[in-house]
Amino acid sequence: MTQQDPLLPLLVVEDDAAIRELLEEELQDAGYTTLGVPSAEEAIALLSHTTVSLVITDVRLPGMTGIQLLQQLRQAGSELGIIVITAFGTIDQAVEALKLGADDFLTKPLDLDAIRDAVFRVLERQRLAVFHDTDISHFHGIVGKSQVMQTLFHDASRLAKSDAPILILGESGTGKELLARAIHQESPRNDQPFVPINCASIPADLMESEFFGHVKGAFTGANDARKGLFQSAQGGSLFLDEIGEMPINLQAKLLRALQERTVRPVGGEREEPVDVRIIAATHRNLEKEIEQENFRSDLFYRLETFSLRIPPLRERGTDIEHLVFALIDKHSEAQGKQIEQIEPEALNNLLNYAYPGNVRELENAIMRAVTLSEDGSLSHKDLPERLREQSTVESGTPLVPAVSGEVLAGSQVPSPTPIRWPSLEEVEKRYINKVLEATGGNKRRTAEVLGIARRTLYRRLEDSEE
Repeated sequence: MTQQDPLLPLLVVEDDAAIRELLEEELQDAGYTTLGVPSAEEAIALLSHTTVSLVITDVRLPGMTGIQLLQQLRQAGSELGIIVITAFGTIDQAVEALKLGADDFLTKPLDLDAIRDAVFRVLERQRLAVFHDTDISHFHGIVGKSQVMQTLFHDASRLAKSDAPILILGESGTGKELLARAIHQESPRNDQPFVPINCASIPADLMESEFFGHVKGAFTGANDARKGLFQSAQGGSLFLDEIGEMPINLQAKLLRALQERTVRPVGGEREEPVDVRIIAATHRNLEKEIEQENFRSDLFYRLETFSLRIPPLRERGTDIEHLVFALIDKHSEAQGKQIEQIEPEALNNLLNYAYPGNVRELENAIMRAVTLSEDGSLSHKDLPERLREQSTVESGTPLVPAVSGEVLAGSQVPSPTPIRWPSLEEVEKRYINKVLEATGGNKRRTAEVLGIARRTLYRRLEDSEE
C-alpha cells in the first residue's frame, strides 16, 4: 500500500523508549515525520503549541493513561486522528476506546505493517471526509475546483494553523504570492501585517539592511536608524518571494533568525527578538541549487519540511474554464464594462492555449481582451497574437468549434447558422485523449489532472472503445 506523506507530524506517546524509537523509525521510513513523548501529560503540553496530524498512544503510561488522554482530547473538541495501542488489549478496552472516539485500536506485540496501514487509513479517512464535506471553488481569491487544487487548499489551510515556516514551490505565474496571502489569512496571525518582498529585486549589498534594519551611522548614508522587514512584519507573516535568489551569505543569517527568533540590525551590538512567520517561495529547483552551492542545504531542509506545490495551469484540468469566466468578470467589473458574450473562436483560443506563463499569462490575455473589446463582445481579434496562432489543440481538433456566432459568458449559444455541435461525450473523449497524450499515456497522472478517480478514468476509456 502506498503511503501518503502527511504535511504535519505524527505524535507517538509511549513510555518505553525502545518501543517509541522503533515506532518513530518505522513511521519515518514510511515517509512520515514524527514527534515522540513518554507521557500523556507531555503530549497535552506539546499539543498546546504544536499542530500534528495524528496521535498514536499506548494505554499504560505513567500518570494519565492513554484512554484518559483520548477522553480529554475528545472532550476538548479535538478532531485529531487517534490510534490506541496496548500490550494488554481486551475486547472491552477496544470497545471503550472506540466509543470514546479512537480511530483504531491495536495490540502488542506490534505488527509494524499493521501500524503503517492503520496510520494510512486514519489519515486517508480524514482527508476524504474533508473533501466530502467541503467543495471550495474559491480559496481567498484563488479559483480552483480540480482535485489537485482542492488538495492544495486543504493542505494550505491545515498548515496555516501551525507556526512553522512554509516553502511554496511552483512555476512562474502560478500564484505563489496569492497562496502565501491565503495562508496568512487562514492563520492566527491574520490581524497582523503581511509583508511581501521579492528577493530578486533587492541589490545584494542592501539585502542585510533591508531584512534586519540598521542603526544610525552603520554605513555611509545611514543618517537614521531604520527597521528591517523582520521588524516590520512583527507578529505577522514575512513572505520571501524568489528565495532562491538570496545571496548565500544572507541565507546563513536568515537561518539563524529562524532558529533563534532574533535579528541583529546592521551596526547593532545586540540581538532583537522577533515574532515572524516565514513563508518562502521559489520557481527554482533548490536541490539543484544546493548541488551548485548556490543554496544552503540546512536552510532548505528547514523550509522544505512543510512545502506546498502549486500545479501549473496545464495540470489543472477544467479549472481553466472557471478561470476564464472568473477573470472576464473581474476585469470587466474593474474597467466598468459589460461583457455579455464571447465569440466561439475566442473561447476556443483561451481554452486550448498551453499557457507557459500559467495563470498570470491567462489573466494578462483576458485583461487585454476586455480592454480592447467593443459592444459587450470579447472577440478573437482582441486576444494576444500568440493565442490566436494556437486556436486548436495539438491534434488540430478544437475542443470548442471555431465558428461565427456568439457565446454568452456563462454558456455556449449556437449562432443562427446551422452547425454541428459536438456532443458532451465527444468533447469529453477528445479532452481525455488530449490529457493522455500530454502525460505520455500515464493513466495515474491523467486521472490526477482530470480530477477524477483512476477507476472512473478506466471506465470512461472502456466506454469510448465500445
